[in-house]
Amino acid sequence: MTAAENVCYTLINVPMDSEPPSEISLKNDLGNCDMPAFLTSFPPLEKGDVKLKTEALKKVIIMILNGEKLPGLLMTIIRFVLPLQDHTIKKLLLVFWEIVPKTTPDGRLLQEMILVCDAYRKDLQHPNEFIRGSTLRFLCKLKEAELLEPLMPAIRACLEHRHSYVRRNAVLAIYTIYRNFEHLIPDAPELIHDFLVNEKDASCKRNAFMMLIHADQDRALDYLSTCIDQVQTFGDILQLVIVELIYKVCHANPSERARFIRCIYNLLQSSSPAVKYEAAGTLVTLSSAPTAIKAAAQCYIDLIIKESDNNVKLIVLDRLIELKEHPSHERVLQDLVMDILRVLNTPDLEVRKKTLQLALDLVSSRNVEELVIVLKKEVIKTNNVTEHEDTDKYRQLLVRTLHSCSVRFPDMAANVIPVLMEFLSDNNEAAAADVLEFVREAIQRFDNLRPLIVEKMLEVFHAIKSVKIYRGALWILGEYCSTKEDIQSVMTEVRRSLGEIPIVESEIKKEAGELKPEEEVSVGPAQKLVTEMGTYATQSALSSSRPAKKEEDRPPLRGFLLDGDFFVAASLATTLTKIALRYVSLVQEKKKQNSFNAEAMLLMATILHLGKSSLPKKPITDDDVDRISLCLKVLSECSPLMNDIFNKECRQSLSHMLSAKLEEEKLSQKKESEKRNVTIQPDDPISFMQLTAKNEMSSKEDQFQLSLLAAMGNTQRKEAADPLASKLNKVVTQLTGFSDPVYAEAYVHVNQYDIVLDVLVVNQTSDTLQNCTLELATLGDLKLVEKPSPLTLAPHDFANIKANVKVASTENGIIFGNVVYDVSGAASDRNCVVLSDIHIDIMDYIQPASCTDAEFRQMWAEFEWENKVTVNTNIIDLNEYLQHILKSTNMKCLTPEKALSGYCGFMAANLYARSIFGEDALANVSIEKPIHLGPEAPVTGHIRIRAKSQGMALSLGDKINLSQKKTSL
Repeated sequence: MTAAENVCYTLINVPMDSEPPSEISLKNDLGNCDMPAFLTSFPPLEKGDVKLKTEALKKVIIMILNGEKLPGLLMTIIRFVLPLQDHTIKKLLLVFWEIVPKTTPDGRLLQEMILVCDAYRKDLQHPNEFIRGSTLRFLCKLKEAELLEPLMPAIRACLEHRHSYVRRNAVLAIYTIYRNFEHLIPDAPELIHDFLVNEKDASCKRNAFMMLIHADQDRALDYLSTCIDQVQTFGDILQLVIVELIYKVCHANPSERARFIRCIYNLLQSSSPAVKYEAAGTLVTLSSAPTAIKAAAQCYIDLIIKESDNNVKLIVLDRLIELKEHPSHERVLQDLVMDILRVLNTPDLEVRKKTLQLALDLVSSRNVEELVIVLKKEVIKTNNVTEHEDTDKYRQLLVRTLHSCSVRFPDMAANVIPVLMEFLSDNNEAAAADVLEFVREAIQRFDNLRPLIVEKMLEVFHAIKSVKIYRGALWILGEYCSTKEDIQSVMTEVRRSLGEIPIVESEIKKEAGELKPEEEVSVGPAQKLVTEMGTYATQSALSSSRPAKKEEDRPPLRGFLLDGDFFVAASLATTLTKIALRYVSLVQEKKKQNSFNAEAMLLMATILHLGKSSLPKKPITDDDVDRISLCLKVLSECSPLMNDIFNKECRQSLSHMLSAKLEEEKLSQKKESEKRNVTIQPDDPISFMQLTAKNEMSSKEDQFQLSLLAAMGNTQRKEAADPLASKLNKVVTQLTGFSDPVYAEAYVHVNQYDIVLDVLVVNQTSDTLQNCTLELATLGDLKLVEKPSPLTLAPHDFANIKANVKVASTENGIIFGNVVYDVSGAASDRNCVVLSDIHIDIMDYIQPASCTDAEFRQMWAEFEWENKVTVNTNIIDLNEYLQHILKSTNMKCLTPEKALSGYCGFMAANLYARSIFGEDALANVSIEKPIHLGPEAPVTGHIRIRAKSQGMALSLGDKINLSQKKTSL
């Protein structure tokens, strides 16, 4: 096992600029009395200068860790340092005896170690409990049976010590010795079982029980059977070990489930959150009965609500989502939807998002009514909260959830729409846009709700503050107002929102100062001013009591137009044309028809006049002029063809779009359900748990082992569960040449936030290489965690060195360095072999992700870093090139499959991905097939990449450039 794999329990800080002391100076500091007192330069040291000896001992430890051999100091330390009673010295000595070589080159124990063994026998009988306990902990690390054998009686005696610190460390020492050298204490399980029965301290009982689990499981089960009714009264650390034992026993022997499942049920009521979490996880693996699943899910929900740490909430929510993935568990969780919604009281947006998604997945006809009531209350609650960024986003999440509920359960739409339509006048445009999208879909799909929606829309129309929402509302009113009264109401609202017409004349009058009669006018006192020429000028001020009325007091539509936003004018012209044509078909009187048409045309004409004048901040665009002029022409002619286009074709286009969207959602849901449903082939063997052999049972996944591996960062991917297979799949990076004195190659293991370099170093010379050190440096957002320890390599020997590199952001990085070493017996300087660079690929951190079109557009506008990549490929098919880019960059195509199907010579698609650090990457692919160059011409075009950070945009562009061309196999 290499140094990087060992468990670290002591950290020693070494100043980088310190010079290593000589062996003679260390002997003097440690108190070498072999020399006469009048010759030594440190006579006080023999009398016990503890501070100096402490510093010297630290230097010795550091030098030994760095590969130095100091055999001459062993007796000095035994004679002058070992007898000292200072606690710091004793603690340092424990580290020293652990790392110092204890055997001769032929493997025999050094004679001096007998003296050390006697010293530790005395420490095991020391009256101070700290010295006893720390000595017992040290004995756990010893691997020499000859040293441990004389200490066994003293270790046994420590089991009866008055202090729990000594007793629990004595249990650990006995367990380690029994595991490594069973012959030294063959009766350890029986001894620890008797100790466990009589012990009262929780930590001692936990250690003893843990030993029995691993050393003699039957004794552990016997003990648990005697006290199974008192388990709830035990401490949490012991309860956790009991949960682990029950899991392992039932995992290996399913017939034991009935014996222990009641104990797991009881532990769900434990006061410790950790015990409840582990007990719920174990219960789910032991039983799939609805009562067990319900109890575990309820326990998870209680944990989420009571725990304050958001990370804990997210982890437990993930466990609930895993439960939901099982088809038989989903129905049980559907009954707990209302309990799950209690989690919405958490202020964290990520927790709320996951909770709403889970609730939406579990919604059914049985619980949709209650779900909608709760969500409506939450939406109303957000209206009363002080505006905050997360409040706006939360409101959006609630609106989208209600939208999905209403689409799946149309009966609920009537209850939801009136509440949501109040938010059309919201200051947050994103939330209002979600409401508008929902209203548009509802009014198209549910004919019975159209009168209600139109009525509510007319109520809130004048209060809409955003021009984008205003345009959408105009379109809905123009499309779905079908009665004479509604059409008249729309015209009234439009006139009210536009203000006095003609607009240009009324605005010029205001500018000229022709004030309304109700406004009071006052003349200020005349002032005498001195001009540049030195003459006097008189100035009088005409003021009005109207200064408080600012531009904001204008009607909304008038304000939009004066700000230069004439796109809303084009929307208004279309709406007026639709309702005018519909009014003509509803009303038979020619006079009324002409009157209504004339009013609509007057509004369009006055807007055109305003656009051409100098009053707006920006002039009207040619597109908007063309649109308004077209509408004027349509109203003047009133042809049947135009009537069909305006009043039928528009609605059909919306219907087709919604149908395609619904079909896409159903297809994705179908794919999800197919993933979840376990398909069994006709010739698959059936596995009966009761008939499974024990050795086969042990091959099943152990959840405790998996969680331990996950915590250590050693998780294996499911498709390559065999470590050897996963290693063989990795590409070996050669770091040096075959003719170099030191050959090196590396496996690069990427594990989310860190990279482990497994470097094989081979000594290709006939000399012994001392202090062989792997020196590494990084370029980019990478950080070397620890400096690899130096090694001594025998002739033609090899060793594995592991180095950890932390990754801070998503961008390409480079690791470079060299191997330095000393040749044994040579007087020359240190030798150096330069290593090849290791390039860290950005693709290890990028994962495909999804987002809505609105979110994509918003991020595209916000992200400031753009990288434009020119397409340079040998691929001749547009779709094949897109698939190649998706595979090369790990991005997901957001453009629907239907939009990309067919062939028209060009293609545009939006791609999206997210890094494990939460960074977003956007790309827009615009490619075409140059037909004029022949059928074999390659694809041309551009790919635009946008990201928040420069590094990600550049790295993704480099990746696309490198992988554009398809390599022939």
